[in-house]
Amino acid sequence: MNGIAENRIFVRRTALLSVVHAAVDLACAALFFSVLKGDELWLGMVLYNACAFLFQLPMGVVADKLNRNMLFAAVGCALVAFAFGLRSVPILAMVVAGLGNGAFHVGGGIEMLNGSETKAGPLGVFVSPGAIGLYFGRVFSSAMLSLPWLLPAILLALSAAILLLGKAEFKEGSHNAELSFDLPKGGIWLLALLFFVVVLRSFMSTTEAFSTGDFLSGSDSWRIGLIPVLCLALGKAAGGFIADRNGRIPTAIVSLGLCALFLFFPLHPILALVALFLFNMSMPLTLFASARLLKGAKGTAFGLLTAALFLGVVPFFLGVQIPASNILFGVLAAVSGVLLVIGLKEPK
Repeated sequence: MNGIAENRIFVRRTALLSVVHAAVDLACAALFFSVLKGDELWLGMVLYNACAFLFQLPMGVVADKLNRNMLFAAVGCALVAFAFGLRSVPILAMVVAGLGNGAFHVGGGIEMLNGSETKAGPLGVFVSPGAIGLYFGRVFSSAMLSLPWLLPAILLALSAAILLLGKAEFKEGSHNAELSFDLPKGGIWLLALLFFVVVLRSFMSTTEAFSTGDFLSGSDSWRIGLIPVLCLALGKAAGGFIADRNGRIPTAIVSLGLCALFLFFPLHPILALVALFLFNMSMPLTLFASARLLKGAKGTAFGLLTAALFLGVVPFFLGVQIPASNILFGVLAAVSGVLLVIGLKEPK
């Protein structure tokens, strides 16, 4: 297969997997907010997030070895659809939905990493729609109850589309590298820094004051709802493309440096949205850099950073209240920037 044909296939897969990412996260959010009530809410939230994020690490190891990325993603999508049939047992439904969500992310993530070994842009496209899906899933969760078959039907159709687009890999495999956990010299420290950057990003993102920008501008109605979510998603999408054009380290320095500056000196309310956009530009950079360190285990690298996402929300699960302080958020953004710049350095 020539390079042009391979590129077209990769573009199609990127588009499809990005759409499915939004659909899977929308379905999981709709299920979560429609079935969990009262005492089950906390347990369901912890179990779902553990299955969806923490379990991506062992899933990544399995997917690296299985070498069937599109199949892995399709099965994950179908599991989320199956979870809707378990609504009468909410906790079980959330466990299955979480496992399905994690499996889809791992399969799709490896496919993106394999097809963009020199570019971070496609990664940004793939990860960005999730936030939009989560938003609409929460907003319309009550409406989903009147049409309980709709989302499962959409998910099963999308799962079939993934299988159809990836049918060639059933015989040939997904061209994953031979499984190896070898790291270059000093790579373990670089990987640890990237891991901690993601923990900090997750920690900050779980605080409502940061994710909405209320610590800068109060409760302006034009800034709540979908607008901050779009800034978050667009920041992830833009981060990869800007890094491909201008370099990963310069992009990290400018994006997180300006983010910290805007947090320290909130001269105008709109800077809250700009800071949110800039802060999320680092997401595709961390994924890209971790996969370059673990070239023989890209799914493991992907799962390692999603495990970091889970650790970042543990304080939230434990009820720890984070003060709405632009100074605190500015310090954390600056620390993230320093760690990321070091972590992005090419290993010897």
